[in-house]
Amino acid sequence: MAVVRKKRVKPKPGRFARPKNFYEAVYRVVVLIPRGRVMTYGQIATILGAPRAARAVGYAMRACPENIPWQRVINGKGQISARSQVERPVLQKMLLESEGIRFDKTGTCNLERLIWEPTNAARFYFRGSGRMPFD
Repeated sequence: MAVVRKKRVKPKPGRFARPKNFYEAVYRVVVLIPRGRVMTYGQIATILGAPRAARAVGYAMRACPENIPWQRVINGKGQISARSQVERPVLQKMLLESEGIRFDKTGTCNLERLIWEPTNAARFYFRGSGRMPFD
């Protein structure tokens, strides 16, 4: 039996050039994370100007549209956050390993080596309506 694979469409960073809400601001950062690198929920929240909104970044990742490399966002310990889901963390680990990211027996990757920082992070600062983080 032949395996049918969907053609992967590369995300277009310009798609979220002018984010209308916090989620789109998150996606604007995430689409730029290179293959084989990661960012943390808190790191993204801080770059967006909402350092206490790491959980909101997680919600955005859970609701992200197709072709957003959601698997490249992990927690600050260098681990995959499982929450109450079963399949998604397994899929996330598989996707990251296919990009060359290795996890030790505790499920932790080397954040010091793999963390990605965008150049000129100030350009990602999100100026919402003041009802952070979901405006």
